[in-house]
Amino acid sequence: MIPAAIRRRKGFRPAYLAAASTATLIAASPALAQTNPQIVKSAMMSGAVPMAVTAGLALFGLLAAGLALKSRNRAGAQARQASEELALIRSDLDDYEALLATMPEVTIFWSETHPVRVLGSPPVLSETLRSGEDVLNFNLWLPGDDVGKLDAAASQLRLRSRGFDLTLTSLDGATIRAVGRPSGSGVALKLRRAISLDVPTPLFPERADIAEHLDPARNPRFLSAAATAGADPSSARAILSLLHKPAWIRDADGQISYANTAYMQLAARMGKLARPDPSASPVEIFAPSDVRNQLGQLAGAEAALSISDPLPQYPQFELVLFKLSEGSAGYLGHVEQDPLGLAALAQGQVPGVIEALVAPVVVFDKNGRLVHFNSAYAEFFGLDEAWLKSGVSEKLILDKLRNKEHLPAVADYQGWKREHLKNYQLKQAKEDTWYLPDGRTINFVVAPAGGDGGLIYVFEDVSEKLKLETEKKALVNVQRETLNALSEGVAVFSPDGRLRLHNPKISVLWKLPTNLLAEHPHINELAKAVKEGFPEDGQRIWGELKRNVVNLNPTRSDVTGRINRSDGRLIDYCATPLPDGQVMLTFVDVTQSANYERVLKERNEALETADRLKDAFVQSVSYELRSPLTNIIGFADLLASDAFGPLNERQRQYTDYIRAQSATLGVLIDNILDLTHVDAGIAELEIDEHDIRDLVQRARAGLDATFTGSDGEEPINLTLDIPDDLPTLQADGKRIVQILYNLLSNAAKFSDPGSRVTLRAEAHDNWMNLIVEDEGFGVPAELRNAMFQRFEGRSVEGRSRGAGLGLTIANAFVQLHGGSISFEGREPHGTRVTVHLPIKSAVQSAAPAEPQGA
Repeated sequence: MIPAAIRRRKGFRPAYLAAASTATLIAASPALAQTNPQIVKSAMMSGAVPMAVTAGLALFGLLAAGLALKSRNRAGAQARQASEELALIRSDLDDYEALLATMPEVTIFWSETHPVRVLGSPPVLSETLRSGEDVLNFNLWLPGDDVGKLDAAASQLRLRSRGFDLTLTSLDGATIRAVGRPSGSGVALKLRRAISLDVPTPLFPERADIAEHLDPARNPRFLSAAATAGADPSSARAILSLLHKPAWIRDADGQISYANTAYMQLAARMGKLARPDPSASPVEIFAPSDVRNQLGQLAGAEAALSISDPLPQYPQFELVLFKLSEGSAGYLGHVEQDPLGLAALAQGQVPGVIEALVAPVVVFDKNGRLVHFNSAYAEFFGLDEAWLKSGVSEKLILDKLRNKEHLPAVADYQGWKREHLKNYQLKQAKEDTWYLPDGRTINFVVAPAGGDGGLIYVFEDVSEKLKLETEKKALVNVQRETLNALSEGVAVFSPDGRLRLHNPKISVLWKLPTNLLAEHPHINELAKAVKEGFPEDGQRIWGELKRNVVNLNPTRSDVTGRINRSDGRLIDYCATPLPDGQVMLTFVDVTQSANYERVLKERNEALETADRLKDAFVQSVSYELRSPLTNIIGFADLLASDAFGPLNERQRQYTDYIRAQSATLGVLIDNILDLTHVDAGIAELEIDEHDIRDLVQRARAGLDATFTGSDGEEPINLTLDIPDDLPTLQADGKRIVQILYNLLSNAAKFSDPGSRVTLRAEAHDNWMNLIVEDEGFGVPAELRNAMFQRFEGRSVEGRSRGAGLGLTIANAFVQLHGGSISFEGREPHGTRVTVHLPIKSAVQSAAPAEPQGA
């Protein structure tokens, strides 16, 4: 087995084939003899076999030797050719290194596969430097601050391939420019000493003549060309093409030879053109007499002039005219505005014109060298004006902008730059946009700069504009969605009566076709369309609405009303004037709500009537009942007095029962009358000083008269706990007795016969507490809130149902005194009701304060 390395060698295959053929022939002879002995025997007998074998071996040997020799010669030739090519490469490399050594710069290469290399002559940077190692030691020729800047930038270059461009100052005062760039598989740092154009240097004396060529003072031809560049019609055309305002150029005969896109659009608006075609021949928008007058005034002017109101139908324009080297130029700007300062072109000073512009502008010649720029351009991109004034190329500016991340982030920067530089082939202006890594959006216009070639760039940061447009679109979308979601129909009309804005509800309310609304029809057309859906009154209604839409009265205000449509629907409308002269109509279908309102109004009136009838009935019944009740009580008292003879025990029980129930009925009538007075707001209190003990005794007497223990029932065991040192109470004594009586009678109703009911009185600061406690079955929690409601008496544990007015009356009079009532259960059974009353004054309060110490 032959190794693969040997088989791949040049010349091996032919020799190998020859040797293999010979070996095969030799090896085949015994096999042939074994296969056919007869044939071999015959051949040997004739002597042919030995001769054939010998001849074959000789032939194959010669062939093999020839092929091996040929392969060897070919390999030698290839080796010599490779050696010569390597020598040429080394020679070119030496030439390049020698060329770099003659340049006024030093280049440092860092690579992953080779050690650092320093090319160039170190003394060009500083006379103290003698070798590449001295250059790498930045401390030998740079001050401390610049050493830090260069070292940091070089580290970023080697670690992250981040280019840079620095201006340094050496220890001997020379200006050093340091430029770092990625280079192939490594990075390169170029260090160049700035050369003064005025004073020849010892190393490069031949560069001193550059100053004479570039200095306008020493080269009058250069100064003349720069001074007259703005007066050239081709240069003026390049700048006027960038304007968004109508601009034109006239030849020496006064005929328009060029007009920009804005001019053609204005001509189309004026009816001079069928459509604004930039490729069409420019047409005249001024009358012939106006043109003669304009040119006559310009001829008498020194350089330029402005004419107000050149077009009566467009009063917002002002005409600016200025002379050119051949003919004249002009543009229509807004009144009192000359945003680009183009009148300065009349002076033939392109630099002055560009510097006066607010927008960043830069001009390059046909070779891509910077010839003009303004301060706005340098500030816009953060470029050094002194560096720009040196006439740098656009390629170098692009590289610098890339390092500053002021160019779009692209994967293939070199390909992008080549495509960008194709702008020098432009025949007309074009617009483009850059999206920068820092989030800014840069819009620029690039146009050919006159007949000699070159480019003019005008930049604009549209980031804020795009942001505002995005926010505006979002706001418009939100407004549109909000408008569409409204239940009201909305229609906005311009002053001329045309529909400008609407929502879908307007179509539903008035049966209007959506395709008609999308065409922004006049209100007359809407009135006709509404008539088809509502033939009885549709056109009449919208005819009346039209008066509110086309009303030009400056003092007009909102107009509202209700439309009773023939189909039975009720539509509320409002015509609202808007600040921009438009009118917004809103429509709301209030049919259902109006029906609800009518029903509620009718029910409210019925309830008010019923309430008045109830009050009148209660008062009438109360007064009508009092007269017979007084007679009943009088006769019952007469029977009980034994005036007509003694009564037996049963008769006396009946008489006492009549007297007790009559007293109860009398109290009920009083409560009803008092309640009507409270509801009517006419209840008054007669405040006076009272001893609480006297008031309690009066309430007790009333209770004894009502609960007499008739029918064999044991009377209520009333216990009083009234201290002797209680202060007097400022209150209406009659109402306090009524409060105590109602509370005690309520406790007696819900207590078993003979059970104890306690009345206690306490004084705390400025408050007096009257507490009524019973030992009844108590009131369930679900009924406690209802105890103070009118006519909500309940039966509890089989006890009789009360009228439900006692606690209501008590609560009303307590609140008139500025107090409150609390209600709580007792353990294991029973109820406690506490009345809180102010001692010193009786103040009516809707929300009485909580007493202290209660």
